[in-house]
Amino acid sequence: MHCLKLLGQRLMARHFDRQVAELQVRIAVLNGYTALSRAENEAIA
Repeated sequence: MHCLKLLGQRLMARHFDRQVAELQVRIAVLNGYTALSRAENEAIA
């Protein structure tokens, strides 16, 4: 939740449907950053 708040404390949209979409975009951005920082492990045979 802390990371989500770093993208902004308030929602800009006024309507509920647009607020939901705004939160989904923020979560997608966070997932993108998480994927970039995750190391890929490969098994060495």
